[in-house]
Amino acid sequence: MKLYTSARAPNPRRVAMFAAEKGIVLDEQQVDLNGGGHRTPDFLARNPLGRVPVLELDDGRTLSETRAICTWLEGVHPEPNLMGVDFAERAFIEMADRRMELHLFAPIAHCVRHTHPGLAVLEPQQFADFGTAQGAVMRDTARWLDGVLATQPYVAGERFTIADITAFCALEFARGLMRFRPGQEGFAHLQAWRDRMAERPTARAGM
Repeated sequence: MKLYTSARAPNPRRVAMFAAEKGIVLDEQQVDLNGGGHRTPDFLARNPLGRVPVLELDDGRTLSETRAICTWLEGVHPEPNLMGVDFAERAFIEMADRRMELHLFAPIAHCVRHTHPGLAVLEPQQFADFGTAQGAVMRDTARWLDGVLATQPYVAGERFTIADITAFCALEFARGLMRFRPGQEGFAHLQAWRDRMAERPTARAGM
C-alpha cells in the first residue's frame, strides 16, 4: 500500500497517526501542495477532487477521504481496535469522531484557510471575516469539549479511539497556524488532554 500524503497537513496526519497506532508502516509518497502537486493529471487520476490523503491499495484501487482510509486500515489490521468492537460502540465512537471532524476540525481549517496568508495558494479567494467567525465557532466547540473531558479521560469515553486522533490533529493544526493554546483560554481539561496525547509515541506521525 502507498499513501499519498503531505507533511504537516492535518488530514494526512490523522491517517499517519492512526496507522502508527496500529504499527502499520505505509510507503509514503509526498505531494507538494504549495507547488500544485495535487492538481497534476497523475494525482487527479487517483483522486479527481485533488485532495490528500489517498491510499493506493495493492490491487491498484485508490481510497480517498480520511475516515474511509482509516476504516480500511482498521479492517485489515483490527488490533488495537480504534473504531469500536461492536455496532453499539462503533456508533458512539463514530458520533464522537464526526463531532470532532465537523465542529472542531472543519472550523479550524476554514479559519486557517481564510485568514493565514500562507494558505492563499490553496484558497485563492480568502474571506477574512468568515475565517475569523469560524475561529469563534471552533472556540465554542473547544469550550464544550473541555467540559466533556472534565468527566471522562478520552473524547469518546474511557479509551483512546479515532476520535482522539481527529481532535488532537485538529488542535495541533490550530496550535501551529492559529497559535491556539487551550490552557491560555481557560480550557484546562482540554489542555491536559492535549498534553497527554502529545506524549504518545505516535503523536509526531505525519510531521
